[in-house]
Amino acid sequence: MIKQGLLFILYGAIFSMVMVVMLFVNHLENRPDLRLWHTAKLDEEFRASQKADIQNLTDYQKLEDRLYKQLQEQVYDKVKPSEFRWINRYNKGSLSDPQTFKRNWNRTFEMPVDNPRGGVLLIHGLTDSPYSMRSLAQTFQAMNLWVVGLRLPGHGTAPSGLLNITWQDFAAAVEIAARHVKTQVGKDTPFYIGGFSTGAALAVEYSLSILDGEDNPMPDCLILLSPAIGVSSLAVLAVWQARFSMLPGFEKSAWDSILPEFDPFKYKSFAVNAGDQIYRLTVEISDLVNRLDKGKGIEGFPKVIAFQSVVDATVSTPVLVSGLFNHLADEGHELVLFDINRYAEVESVLIDNPEAATRALLANRTLPFTLTLLTNESTETRSLLIKQKQTNSDVVTETPLELEWPGGVFSLSHSSIPFPPDDSVYGAEADPKHPGIHLGRINVLGETGVLLFSADEVIKLRYNPFHSYMVQRVREIVAQK
Repeated sequence: MIKQGLLFILYGAIFSMVMVVMLFVNHLENRPDLRLWHTAKLDEEFRASQKADIQNLTDYQKLEDRLYKQLQEQVYDKVKPSEFRWINRYNKGSLSDPQTFKRNWNRTFEMPVDNPRGGVLLIHGLTDSPYSMRSLAQTFQAMNLWVVGLRLPGHGTAPSGLLNITWQDFAAAVEIAARHVKTQVGKDTPFYIGGFSTGAALAVEYSLSILDGEDNPMPDCLILLSPAIGVSSLAVLAVWQARFSMLPGFEKSAWDSILPEFDPFKYKSFAVNAGDQIYRLTVEISDLVNRLDKGKGIEGFPKVIAFQSVVDATVSTPVLVSGLFNHLADEGHELVLFDINRYAEVESVLIDNPEAATRALLANRTLPFTLTLLTNESTETRSLLIKQKQTNSDVVTETPLELEWPGGVFSLSHSSIPFPPDDSVYGAEADPKHPGIHLGRINVLGETGVLLFSADEVIKLRYNPFHSYMVQRVREIVAQK
C-alpha cells in the first residue's frame, strides 16, 4: 500500500513537471514570429578560435567589413518593400536606420591623434554597440588620447549574432584591441580601459587574467560604468530553455524576448545565450578573484573608478562591492554611487529601498576603497551634494554639488550611465538637427498590455543627468597621469 502511494506521488510529480514544461514551451512558441534578423547566420563574425589568423585590429576590421557585407545581403536586401516600417533599424532610410548618422556607430571605431598622451580602449555592453561609448570617446580624444571603441563579436549587426557567441569570443577581441592601442601609444604612455556593463566585466577579467599569468599589456586604470560583476543566477536555468530551440519547431525557445528592433544601436530582442554568457563571465571573474586574493587584497590591479546607480535592475550593486572592491588591496580605488532622488518620495513604492545598504557602506570603516555618494542635500530639495568616505575611515565629508535632479526623475537606470543629457538618441530632448529616432523620452499613452514591448521601455531613463560630473572625474584621472 505504501509502495503504491509512493508510486502515485512520483507519477503525479512527473506528470506535473511535464505539464509545466509543456505550458512554458507553449508560452514561448506563442510569441511573435522570428524575422530575418533573428535567423540570419552571419558566419563572418570573429571567434576566439581565429586568434592565430586575426592578430591585430586591422585584420579584425577587415573581417568586420565582410561581416557587414553579409548583413546587407542576408538582412537589409531581403526585407520586402511592403514590410517597410519607420521604426525598424533594418529598413534603409527609416528613423531607426543607424546609417542616418555620418558614422555607423555600431562598428568598431578608432580616433587617432598626433603625439598621444595616452591610449584608451572602450568596450560597450551586452546587446548594444560602440555608440554607448561615443561620448566618453570624444572626451578622451579632446584630451589628446588615442581612442579605440571596440565592437564586441555578435553585436551591432543582427540579434541572431548572439545565439551562439561565447564570452571567450568577447575576451579574445578585447585582447586584440588592447594590444593595438598600446602599440599605437608606446610602452611608457598611460593606457586606460573603459567599459560599460558587460564591457566593464570584460575589462576586469582582462586585468585579472594578466595577474594570473596572461601576457597582455596591463592598463594603468579601469573606468567602469554599471559594471556587470554580479547578475541573476537564473541564467543557469535559462540555458535549458535554449536547448529546446534545437528541436524542430521550437526555434523561439532560444529567445528570452522577441521584440521590434526600433533602437538603431541596441538589440531589443534578447537571446537566452547572451544571458548565459554574461553569467559565465561573472563566474570566471569570481574564480579569478578568489584565486588571486591571498587574504590581503589583490595587489597590482589597475586603479579602478566605477560609477554605479544604487538601484539597478540588470546587475547587482551589492555584489560589485562584495565580489570585486572588497577584494582589492588599498591602492587608490574608488566607487561612485548615484543615490535615488530622495526629494521624489519614491521610497514607499520601491520594491527594495537601498537606503539601509548605502548607510551601512558609509558607516563601514574597513572598506579598502574610497566611497563617493551623490545624493540630495535633503529630502526638501532636488539639489545634490557629495558624501565621501576615504579608505579605512568612518569620517564622511559633505561637499555641495552644482547639480540637481531633473523634474520627474526618481533614479538613474543601468543603461543611462554612459549617455549625456544632450545625446541625440537617448538624451532628454530630441535634437532637431538629427532626423533619426529619439528614444530619450517616449511619450506613449493608451491601453496597457496591448503593445509588444512592456511599460519598462517608457519609464526607463536613458540618459545620465549627472554625466558632466562623471566626465569631470575622468578628466581628473587623466590629468593625474
